[in-house]
Amino acid sequence: MKLLDRRTSSEGRNETAIPELKFYRYSQPTESANILMEPAVYVVVQGRKRVTVGDETYIYDRSQYLAVSVDLPAVGSVFEASPEEPYLCMTLTVDPRDLAALIVETGRQAPRDDHDGRALYVSALRAPLLDGFLRLVRLLDAPQDVSVLAPLILRELHYRLLQSEQFGRLAQMAIGDGRLRRVSGAIAWIKEHFAEPLRIDALAKQVNMSPSALHHYFKAVAAMSPVQYQKRLRLQEARRLLLSDATSAEAVAYEVGYASASQFNREYVRLFGQPPRRDAERLRAAASR
Repeated sequence: MKLLDRRTSSEGRNETAIPELKFYRYSQPTESANILMEPAVYVVVQGRKRVTVGDETYIYDRSQYLAVSVDLPAVGSVFEASPEEPYLCMTLTVDPRDLAALIVETGRQAPRDDHDGRALYVSALRAPLLDGFLRLVRLLDAPQDVSVLAPLILRELHYRLLQSEQFGRLAQMAIGDGRLRRVSGAIAWIKEHFAEPLRIDALAKQVNMSPSALHHYFKAVAAMSPVQYQKRLRLQEARRLLLSDATSAEAVAYEVGYASASQFNREYVRLFGQPPRRDAERLRAAASR
């Protein structure tokens, strides 16, 4: 805990000299917030966090790690934290290319799609994996060694992850043309073109799936349909623009792809609980406090 405590100088996200490694700190519980979780492994050192994707809620603490294999809209909140014992978490970005190279090198056979397909899961945190994380954190005290030793420890961490019961999910993320890879391609397209009209037939053709298969597997991975995923991205971007003091909610609605300002208002209230301007004012007031 002390390793992270002295390296988290500010609330929220803290970057490190190792680009794949980031730290988070919260000194009090946080409100439930709509977030976009990035593909990474999340290891809690102190405190507890709750993440909801679709109808499923995941709670994780220092006995477990949470892994996310695609960019995933979720609702998250830290519910165990205090100034004396802040919530501390480290995250590691996982490179599918490194996973793939290790799978080939170790000769393990890539499994079939024999899991539920969900892009978020919680697993027990074993000692060898935790030890690798701690050595990576300690390496920050020797910046002259980072360029040589960090790649070696990162390779070890990828290897340890592949030794877990989640090998099947990780292999699908790294190798071949499985359903997770295809859904990841669809997600990447939606992220880049979220303000454009979404044509499921064209998107399905692009990722080499039928429209019905795309809808089925997309929902299995992300716990929402492609259209719902696009809507989440639009509304989260709208919220960001409103917080930056954009001129009007109507202008923001059109910028993120809505043809109707009234529809934008309805869907914004449904997701965030308040009309756009009122929500932005509340968040700015909370931040100033």
